Amino acid sequence: MFIADYHLHTNASSDSKASAESMIDKAISLGLSEMALTDHVDFDDRYTYTNYNEYIPNFIKLQEKYEGKIKLVLGVEIGLENMLKDRVNEFAVSFPFDFIIGSSHCVKKYDLYFDREKFFSLFGSKKEAYTTYFTELIKNIKECKTFNIYGHIDFINRYGTYEDNSLSYSDYSDLADTALKLLIEKGKGIEINTSGFRYGLGQPHPSFDFVKRYKELGGEIITVGSDAHRPEDIAANFTAAYDMLKAAGFKYLTLFRYQKPTFTKLP
Repeated sequence: MFIADYHLHTNASSDSKASAESMIDKAISLGLSEMALTDHVDFDDRYTYTNYNEYIPNFIKLQEKYEGKIKLVLGVEIGLENMLKDRVNEFAVSFPFDFIIGSSHCVKKYDLYFDREKFFSLFGSKKEAYTTYFTELIKNIKECKTFNIYGHIDFINRYGTYEDNSLSYSDYSDLADTALKLLIEKGKGIEINTSGFRYGLGQPHPSFDFVKRYKELGGEIITVGSDAHRPEDIAANFTAAYDMLKAAGFKYLTLFRYQKPTFTKLP
């Protein structure tokens, strides 16, 4: 039994064509008890981001329509950029979100998808590029104040231009530990994002070593999300995610209400 998918996109995000109803109906058919719609807000000018003044009234209608069938959580995925911290922080408190994912999509204003060739060409090695990514991620945690979990925290290995894009925790343990400790200190968590399987990485974001280390450092707040942009990917590879949580020592999955974590026992 799967409990909740906490990372989902609809056609309110520029990179999805799926209606909210199609995503919700699929989640119900899978037996999920709740789901968080987390459409994109990125302040890079190349993105068109969700207009939440229009989105929220529609979301409330969906909550009413599906009441008793599934719990709909009002979420958002914000692209964190410390250079734009004022815009990020202002937006995050402008709407009554239950749940906020903060993610690194851009590093030093280079989008890791659109600008990957330019970004990775700046560095003499993969080590240097990945070190820059984690250094900026740490700045994001320090300066972008209002988010609940850091999304796909090892995201950079998805779009690397190297023959081997793999990212080993042990190669970046000092930086990774700094990031994880900061998140714990600030009462924030991480997610297991199963889209890593979909992108051919053979594992979720992040890898098991990151999840285990987060737990060893005292982390408890952790969500599971598919990062689905279409109904057929909802809750994909959640069995592997739940197994990873248990192997890392977690007994509970995190859910959110009014940006406050609640905990439900893993099945």
